[in-house]
Amino acid sequence: MAFTTALSGLNAASNNLAVTGNNIANANTTGFKRSRSEFADVYATSVGGVSRIQPGAGVRVANVAQQFNQGVLSFTENNLDLAISGEGFFTMAKSPTEVNNLSYTRSGEFKLDKEGYLVNNQGNALLVYKPNGTKVTDGFSIGVTQPVQIKTLTGPPLATDNVKIAINVNVDDKTPDDPFDFTDPETYNSQTSVTVYDSLGSPHILTAYYAKSATANTWNVYHYMSEPGAPANVKTLVHSGTLEFNSSGQLTVPTDGKFALNPYPVTNGAASVTIDSMDYTGSTQVQQKFSVNELTQNGLPAGQLTGVDIDDEGVIFARFSNGGSQTVGKVALTRFPNVNGLTKLGDTAWAQGADSGEPIRGEAGSNNFGGIQSGALESSNVDLAAQLVNLIVAQQHYQANAQTITTENTIMQAILNI
Repeated sequence: MAFTTALSGLNAASNNLAVTGNNIANANTTGFKRSRSEFADVYATSVGGVSRIQPGAGVRVANVAQQFNQGVLSFTENNLDLAISGEGFFTMAKSPTEVNNLSYTRSGEFKLDKEGYLVNNQGNALLVYKPNGTKVTDGFSIGVTQPVQIKTLTGPPLATDNVKIAINVNVDDKTPDDPFDFTDPETYNSQTSVTVYDSLGSPHILTAYYAKSATANTWNVYHYMSEPGAPANVKTLVHSGTLEFNSSGQLTVPTDGKFALNPYPVTNGAASVTIDSMDYTGSTQVQQKFSVNELTQNGLPAGQLTGVDIDDEGVIFARFSNGGSQTVGKVALTRFPNVNGLTKLGDTAWAQGADSGEPIRGEAGSNNFGGIQSGALESSNVDLAAQLVNLIVAQQHYQANAQTITTENTIMQAILNI
């Protein structure tokens, strides 16, 4: 009996050494969770149960349990590296085309494959929630997951429909000659231009001319559209109106500061350029030279992908050379009622197990899910100092059980030599 008891101790100590060695070997593995050997004693039983004087039949390995406590976040220079601070796993598909074969990981070493999909080192595709539009405010279809493809994206053009301009006109300017003619500088006081875009991203030039009126505190304004490189005398009038200021130099007409310009037809197949709001709010008339203090427009030409950003809620933004951005997904996180019931797959990944419970999908920062840190990786939660101490203890256990076998052998030899 003592031989089998000691042998069970050797097996248990060997298992403890193997688990400790595996922890040490993975001390630098991203997202790795250390394990510990858990043991239970063994008793020989009969119909009557375990006798009060039964010494026990040894030990067995009850479980090799992984410890899912948080690892330290290590910051990198790669914004595709992701770390979860708190509960949850990244949801991974076996490949961009095998989206129903799922695994879960804490390792966020992601990169773009040759087709532009966001994948890990094993080629598993990161799953995200599908965006409902191109902006965060459009929301996401939580529960509808898909691989995210980034590399092939282009920045869509955006037609200009709003121009914001704040000017100062000089109250001391003289009233110019009549009638107004944009080709004759003697018929206006000042001018300024801005590039606007049609629905296909092609540029057009919007020019505003300002001519002081004979009526006090009143200026005539003329808005013309033209094509880049067109002759100076080839322009189309899309609006004319007046700007009126009070005795303090503040704009009073138009009352809301805005004009709606007429549509400007283009010949490249795009829709007409329609500026719904030419906003002069904040414009003034004081004794200073003409100046343009603000000039913006909301259109964009087509653009090429220049980078990817991921915020702490897991929203993935594609950035484009035209200055625009687009939401392409929101990282899908998953947690389980019993993480120790997950099935170990290797490659720092797990699968749903019989004892793990059903997967719970969610978003970073809500419903007990942790936040996401871009440009960081979760280090292994192995404490090397503690593992080295455990290695010494496991070695002593092994030697002690071996000594039990040696002692039992000595006793048996003494009995046999009588």
